[in-house]
Amino acid sequence: MQAIKITFLGTGTSQGVPVISCNCEVCCSKDKKDSRLRTSILVESKTTCFVIDTGPDFRQQCLKLDLKKLDAVLFTHEHKDHTAGLDDVRAFNYFQKRVMPIYSTNRVQTAIRREFAYAFEGLDYPGIPQIELIEFDNEPFYIGDILVEPINVLHYKLPVKAFKINNFVYITDANFIDEGEQKKIKYCDVLVLNALRHEPHISHFTLSEAIELSQKLKAKKTYFTHISHQLGTHASASKLLPQTIELACDGLQLII
Repeated sequence: MQAIKITFLGTGTSQGVPVISCNCEVCCSKDKKDSRLRTSILVESKTTCFVIDTGPDFRQQCLKLDLKKLDAVLFTHEHKDHTAGLDDVRAFNYFQKRVMPIYSTNRVQTAIRREFAYAFEGLDYPGIPQIELIEFDNEPFYIGDILVEPINVLHYKLPVKAFKINNFVYITDANFIDEGEQKKIKYCDVLVLNALRHEPHISHFTLSEAIELSQKLKAKKTYFTHISHQLGTHASASKLLPQTIELACDGLQLII
């Protein structure tokens, strides 16, 4: 099994951290780990490089990482904090001189065609994003030389795709995973899971729920993402975690 590098481009919830106009301890923190762009990761092998989700901070994330190559985009679901930055693949179109493959479910494709209608009007207007929509559902598929296995989760009532790569599992925007899907990811080496805040939420796992699920799945190592300012500072929230669980932070890199 080849080594894969994972880079956390963003670990924040839909508003990011700090939140506009907020004066709470977290939003005023000088700790770099308390600054969180919208949730996204970069997945790299020796020959393939793709991102999971392109939120509103996608351009900033690419510049921060000095990203020069991108082979594809893979989407979890259609919410704007995961898709709004798609237009910025135009730079990769220009420098790589090719269309960008976009992997998504049929439901997400419908949203992309609606939200980025100008890219599909057939007018060949200069500067529009050049994208190729590639549909997947439940069957494993390859992006370049990287095998991706979709996992079904629910974000309240919205179907969302999580992904298993090697024995790494990436789950964002979820508050329910049925027993059948849990079996697919049990005993994973690394689990990335959303943990929004302490208080109950209609569509996200709370910190305690995420800890409980990680322990139920018997993940060797877990990182929490999609974190809001309501969770507390990185330092204070970290003190509440079991030994095998950490908060992810922007820029964190893993080799899996």
